[in-house]
Amino acid sequence: MNGLLNALDQFGWAEFPGCLGEGDSLRLRQECRDAEQNGEFHRAGVGRGAQLQVREEVRGDKVLWLRTDAVYVEQNAYLAKLELLRLALNQRFFLGLFAFEGHFAIYPEGGFYRPHLDRHAGTQSRVVTAILYLNPDWKLGDGGELKLWTDTGAKCGPFVLIEPRMGTLVCFLSGDFWHEVLPAHKTRMSITGWFRQR
Repeated sequence: MNGLLNALDQFGWAEFPGCLGEGDSLRLRQECRDAEQNGEFHRAGVGRGAQLQVREEVRGDKVLWLRTDAVYVEQNAYLAKLELLRLALNQRFFLGLFAFEGHFAIYPEGGFYRPHLDRHAGTQSRVVTAILYLNPDWKLGDGGELKLWTDTGAKCGPFVLIEPRMGTLVCFLSGDFWHEVLPAHKTRMSITGWFRQR
């Protein structure tokens, strides 16, 4: 975790391959697949509140918000790990983070998400984005990379491409880094969420 915190301190973003072990990642993936087969997912929208809209030209994924019900064993185990990260972020950066909200996201073949920031306009609550990938055997050419522009506040210039490989965690400052999901060439699964301030 120190490497992740150091990278956030230096660059504002961090990639942590192997953050979650294969067994835990596969069980989370199965919980995601089971929920999809049970019809629990819905099309993702953009905006919030009364302005929330499904816009297929902007994003093509479907989502299921995480819950802490007793039956969601793997979600609860992952959320417990994120709680340790929340405490570490507060200790290191004095961010006053008090909660995490997140969802499973499934991108079908061809699914994408156009460039965006994770902090809604006029709000400050989302501070740190955390994305965990749940894709075994992901190979170069499978698409679905996270394109993250590395200059704060810029939607041009230098960027990194991060492949959505199983167990990789990516974190960045939610209001500072433009990013997009490039078109996936096969089904792509992840958990995306945000550490929040009040």
